[in-house]
Amino acid sequence: MKFDIPEQKKLVFEVVIPIRWGDMDAMGHVNNTTYFRYLETGRVDWMLATGCMVNPMGEGPLIVNAFCNFYKQLEYPGNVLLKMYTSDPARTTFETWATMERLDQPGVIYAAGGATTIWVDFPKQKAIDLPDRVRAIVA
Repeated sequence: MKFDIPEQKKLVFEVVIPIRWGDMDAMGHVNNTTYFRYLETGRVDWMLATGCMVNPMGEGPLIVNAFCNFYKQLEYPGNVLLKMYTSDPARTTFETWATMERLDQPGVIYAAGGATTIWVDFPKQKAIDLPDRVRAIVA
């Protein structure tokens, strides 16, 4: 199954991630699971930059699904430019999307992925309305 990144989205963050030798598998390319780590790194760095980090004793974002489409094989050495986008804020959720390209090949998308994020009251283990400050960032 392939998921498409929507045309209507908001660029919110960019980060350069070095490809490490250990990211590769026996086939000589970046292991598929590592792409999810790259997506996670982008989300976490973006959330840190916006002050939307998880507070296990309070509230914060929780990923409820994630996907990645693989288009070309990333290989060591190199750097990944991950561009993070948001869209579709709802009452308790919003979507994050990301594209991955090599820094030395601008515009060539190697992979693209995304996740649905839900805002949660962790002690109650219950979804709650997106805070206004978060809605303003992702809208």
